[in-house]
Amino acid sequence: MRILEPMFNIRIQKMIHFSVIGLLVLLAGCSDRVENSHNQSGQPVVALVMKSLANEFFVNMAEGAKNHQANSLSDEKTAYQLLVNGIKNESDLAQQVSLIDQMVAAGADAIVIAPADSKAIVPALARAINAGVVVVNIDNKLDAEVLQQYQLDIPFVGPDNKAGSYKVGKYLANHLDAGAQAAILEGIPSAFNSQQRRAGFEDALREAEIKVVSIQSAAWDQTKAADITSALLIKYPDLDAILCANDNMALGAASAIEQAGKSEKIRIVGFDNISAVRQLVGQGKILATADQQAHLLAVYGIEYAIEALQGNSTLIDRTTPVELVIKESID
Repeated sequence: MRILEPMFNIRIQKMIHFSVIGLLVLLAGCSDRVENSHNQSGQPVVALVMKSLANEFFVNMAEGAKNHQANSLSDEKTAYQLLVNGIKNESDLAQQVSLIDQMVAAGADAIVIAPADSKAIVPALARAINAGVVVVNIDNKLDAEVLQQYQLDIPFVGPDNKAGSYKVGKYLANHLDAGAQAAILEGIPSAFNSQQRRAGFEDALREAEIKVVSIQSAAWDQTKAADITSALLIKYPDLDAILCANDNMALGAASAIEQAGKSEKIRIVGFDNISAVRQLVGQGKILATADQQAHLLAVYGIEYAIEALQGNSTLIDRTTPVELVIKESID
């Protein structure tokens, strides 16, 4: 074994060496193709960098962006090229940082990003801006203090998450008695949109004198939400409601509640209006969710980025709509 180990290590080192070279060649080739097409067409290149494409919300966002880009080609003044990217899961910050750097290397003129983290992603965006790339923030707002530390002015185009979750929480509170017990499942705690949605839920419940017995992070994940909900049902047998900061977690909570045979007792609300939850709202199995128009959210950011590239936009935040979705509002 002692004789074989050095030979094995050498083979591994060679494999890693050639893999890295291959990756660099692939990235270089990708960069050349994008830059060449940009030079030939004169169209700006916009990179959309999202969170997990396992989440229907971001799939809808990507489809909306692709449709918008296809329609833009009919007019030379509005035409642009689009690079669509997403990470494996909501918390894969390292992959999103890598995507930002790759988009800069690929010659993107603008990056429209739904950040996985409101703070830790900022240094990568600072590198992009220093490389001359326009950056527009959508969905999850970047942390103001960290932006100030890096002396960055990145506009946010997206919903008022606190106001949206307050609408959902208020609607739920109207279906509960004062003193009822509720739990909140938040997303990634360092994400601004998670913080804001939690705050909106808490405000609505506080006003209605609903008791919040637990606040836990399920990290936007359906499976984690189901596991946490199962534990909550054991610890709090008189639980009346669960408020979820996104619809994936609402699906997980609903699954655990159904398995426990408590679907008739415990109210559930979510946020995002993905199709599976919209169906359950229509069936009365989930009380409400919020629609922040995923198919348009990236479009708003892309249009802003193109305005900025054309010198027609000042960098200020823009608020996009959030609507309450309940059974009566579904066709």
